[in-house]
Amino acid sequence: MNNIGQNNFIGSVRAFASAHSLFVEGGKYIVALSGGADSVALLLVMKRLAGEWNMQLEAAHCNFRLRGNESDRDENFCKNLCVSYDIPLHLIHFDTREYALLHHVSIEMAARRLRYDYFERLRRDIDADGICVAHHRDDSVETVLLNLVRGTGIRGLRGIQPRNGYILRPLLSISRHDIVGFLDSLNQTFVTDSTNLVPDVKRNKIRLELMPLLQQLNPNVSQSIFETSLRVGEAVNIYDNAINRAIFDVIGQNPESVKLVVDMACPVVAPLSVSISRLLAQVSAESVLFHILSPCGFTSSQVEMVYAVINQPSERTRLFASTTHELCFNRDSLIIQPLDYGVHVLNKKIPEQGLYTLAEGVRFDFHIMTVSDDFKPSTSPNTVTLDAKSLKWPLTVRNIADGDRFTPFGMNHTKLVSDFLTDRKRSIFDKRRQLVVTDASGKIVWLVGERTDNRCRTTTTTTQVLTISIEK
Repeated sequence: MNNIGQNNFIGSVRAFASAHSLFVEGGKYIVALSGGADSVALLLVMKRLAGEWNMQLEAAHCNFRLRGNESDRDENFCKNLCVSYDIPLHLIHFDTREYALLHHVSIEMAARRLRYDYFERLRRDIDADGICVAHHRDDSVETVLLNLVRGTGIRGLRGIQPRNGYILRPLLSISRHDIVGFLDSLNQTFVTDSTNLVPDVKRNKIRLELMPLLQQLNPNVSQSIFETSLRVGEAVNIYDNAINRAIFDVIGQNPESVKLVVDMACPVVAPLSVSISRLLAQVSAESVLFHILSPCGFTSSQVEMVYAVINQPSERTRLFASTTHELCFNRDSLIIQPLDYGVHVLNKKIPEQGLYTLAEGVRFDFHIMTVSDDFKPSTSPNTVTLDAKSLKWPLTVRNIADGDRFTPFGMNHTKLVSDFLTDRKRSIFDKRRQLVVTDASGKIVWLVGERTDNRCRTTTTTTQVLTISIEK
């Protein structure tokens, strides 16, 4: 590769970085430097672009202590390279095997976590605008093929993205062949990780065995797959927009909340209701359901089961749970909430009037007063006024129990609490959170937040009133 070729190489990186807005003029950037051909080429290109765009450049090298003398060789190479180009270098050593053993992860996953956690800490410490890593076109193509082998959705066909938060990939449009040619034209040496030459992991098998076979069918297969992944990326943008609008329709939340759900960045933190009829009216109801449930830890197979139950109303008594959330059916809705959301297990005696904090964020106020001429019974769902003489102390605040009955205000016969709540269209989760106040005889005097017992209502003969208020 001659000087024109070098300029074309740098120009391609420059154009790609500009097209994807990877850098800001005057910014500060970290280059992840392993010493391999890819990261060395990235460092040299970034050195050139830093001069053009008035950017500050620093490098970072991680020694994972996995390859003995070879790891130390890589570290020394990076030190000398950065000295020769006057680039500050940050070094860190990891006991990767110990970390993997402690956290029960593979060596590969341990190295990845350690590397990216360190890069992010360093970025914050030196106030850098981004971390440049040396993934190139062939890496993205391999990722697409790996995802296909494992099974993937539409996002998996996009390959590696140019930007992921503060992680930037300026070489993503460049082939490995062109990277090596660029370094050869500069007579620039680099180090080789010997483990990359052995086809002992899936990615290396694709690189060393599958890709040569595909190139026999199409010598430009790498470029073809990469260009296809870019077109898929554009299709994903259209898809995401459609999913956004669909989720907005079925859950009726504001667009900002909807975007967080679709981006899988923010699982449901409070009960969320999904309209089943609106969901089934969508072009791809199961896809919309997946994008609502996936951030809440539900697997693809669970989403399939939920969707099957949606189409079988007789099965809608089932509950589903992930490691973080649970789901139930309630008439024409799906209710999703964090596990045990708002559930307080209570069985608290109330010996006399006063203010009682019964659980975190739950407080009851019991107060007896003489009826005045201007007294009016409370109409607030969180405050009730009862005939004080119609009940016996001590009172108890507890969760509802199977078989609980009371006489709802305005009625003369008892009713199962469960049936009353069902009539009120309350979900299984609502019933789990439901509290009652009982008197010493066990009589329910208040179904909290719902209805008082008719036997405890105030009348024209009431002389003393017990006021109960709940604050959440």
